[in-house]
Amino acid sequence: MTLLLDGHKVNGKSLKVTANLRIESKDLSGQTSNTDTAHTGFKPKSLTVSLLIPYRDSQHLTELMRLAEATAGGGQLKTYRLVNNTAEAFGVRQVQFSDTLSSREDDNLAAWRVQFTLSEKLSNPERVQNRRAGNKVTQQAGTGDAVADGDGKPDAPELTSFERLLKKVDAYLEPTP
Repeated sequence: MTLLLDGHKVNGKSLKVTANLRIESKDLSGQTSNTDTAHTGFKPKSLTVSLLIPYRDSQHLTELMRLAEATAGGGQLKTYRLVNNTAEAFGVRQVQFSDTLSSREDDNLAAWRVQFTLSEKLSNPERVQNRRAGNKVTQQAGTGDAVADGDGKPDAPELTSFERLLKKVDAYLEPTP
C-alpha cells in the first residue's frame, strides 16, 4: 500500500488506511419511540492512517512531522493532493492533516507506532453546495403604518383642512411655560 502527499511518499511499514464517511442525521422522534430521522448532510470524509516507523529510520518520522506542520498562505493548513488506493475508492483527492498525529513506542519492536488523520478538503458535496445558486432574498413589508423615519420621529400624516385648523387652535391654547 502506498500513500503519497503532493508526491512525497509517507514511508513506514505496515501502512493501513481506514476511510470514514460521516452521515449526519437528526432524530425526529421527540419523546416517542418513533425511528424517524432527518438527513442533515454528509460531512467531509476522513482517512485514519497507521504505520510503523523503525527507530533507525527516524528521518521518516521527522519528514511526516514536517508535512503535518506545513502551512499555506495566511497560516492555513496546507492542502495536499493525495494518492492512495483506499482514498481513490472513496473519491478523496485533496486532504489536510486534522485532529492529531500521535507517535508511541512499540512494546516489542524498536519502532514507533504512528497514527494520524487526514480530512477531505473541497469534497464533492462541498463543491455541489458552492455551485448551487443561493436562495434569493426578497424584501418583506409589513401591513401597517410606518412607525418612524430614520431620525426616530414618527411620520406626520397629512392633515385635512379642519385638522390643520384644530392644530392651530390647540397650539394657541397650549400653556406657555
